[in-house]
Amino acid sequence: MGYVTKNLISDEHVVYTAKVHWIVFLTPIVSLIIVASSFGYLVLSDGGNSDEFTVLFFLIMGITFLIWFAVSFIKAFTVWWGTELAVTSKRVIAKTGLIQRNTVELNHSKVESFSVHQSILGRILGYGDVVVNGTGGIGTPINRVSKPIQFRKEAMQVVG
Repeated sequence: MGYVTKNLISDEHVVYTAKVHWIVFLTPIVSLIIVASSFGYLVLSDGGNSDEFTVLFFLIMGITFLIWFAVSFIKAFTVWWGTELAVTSKRVIAKTGLIQRNTVELNHSKVESFSVHQSILGRILGYGDVVVNGTGGIGTPINRVSKPIQFRKEAMQVVG
């Protein structure tokens, strides 16, 4: 909680924090499996039984998915590392981004409600999107939060 702890005001302490769920790494995991399968085919196949087109196809597919893996892993890691969501004794704080930072800090008196949106997979794996709704129509979505119902419950107890 780098941003949150560095920006606490006097007599304020962190009550509850939430993390981004590991599901953000699903795309890199799938692409890594495809890379391993492609290069595994090339390594384990008998060169004499494979035509040049098949070898070239698996080589191009492996390189393409290796690049896709690298890009998607960097993106997922940036989302996972760069998102902070916390309820303090005085505010609700949401920060996203590493280099380009977006923050929303709402005093408890300005928080109107919390919404949780979960897909079927989200319910099974324990993640969802939390929207912090402030007075004046401000709605701040934080995507793929781990244990979103628990976050909403803790936040509502503090905010009142």
